[in-house]
Amino acid sequence: MTARPGGVEVVVDGVSKSFENGRIRALRDVSFRLEPGDVVSLTGPSGGGKSTLLNLIGALDRSDSGSIVVGGERLERLENPSEYRAATVGFVFQFHHLLPEFSAVENVAMLGWIGRVDREEALHRASSLLSELGLDSRARHFPNQLSGGEQQRVAIARALLTNPQVFLADEPTGNLDLETSERVFDLMRECHRKRGLTSVIVTHNPELASRCDRIFEMKQR
Repeated sequence: MTARPGGVEVVVDGVSKSFENGRIRALRDVSFRLEPGDVVSLTGPSGGGKSTLLNLIGALDRSDSGSIVVGGERLERLENPSEYRAATVGFVFQFHHLLPEFSAVENVAMLGWIGRVDREEALHRASSLLSELGLDSRARHFPNQLSGGEQQRVAIARALLTNPQVFLADEPTGNLDLETSERVFDLMRECHRKRGLTSVIVTHNPELASRCDRIFEMKQR
């Protein structure tokens, strides 16, 4: 697959977010801009708001103030955030969240089924992605039959099933050993390049963070 141009602009402007009636301030007046096709890392201490920021960009939550615009769409004005997520965003988390009773290919296809993609079409897409990620021989295996790195590759395939424009990864290598972490990270970078994504990757690993175009360090204030 040759690289495709793409990704979308992401503009975060003066965003703040608190929890527990304002007692816990996760984000305060955060602003930055991502060009289409950027891949950036978010670093900083635990509790610094990195995961909160990803959740806001992914429309899993709403900010208290400020605005987030993704591909020209203001997230605070979304009437149906689930449609935005299905059309625009691919998520990968530290914990892969694979369903144990389904095979690898079914776990990947599940996102399509939820989005009302034809069953066989979703399975075809899932099989192609797993093959691309080097898991064609493991497609019919269940999560407990896969290594940690293989499980995370399945999670990456699932995130890419709907051809997102924004790729959000929250400590995707946090539970992996160093060698496996590097392989998974390189794989995400390659997927980013081939698909023309705009990517935001949270990591505590400074060496992995340095492989991104830019590093945004978040500090507690």
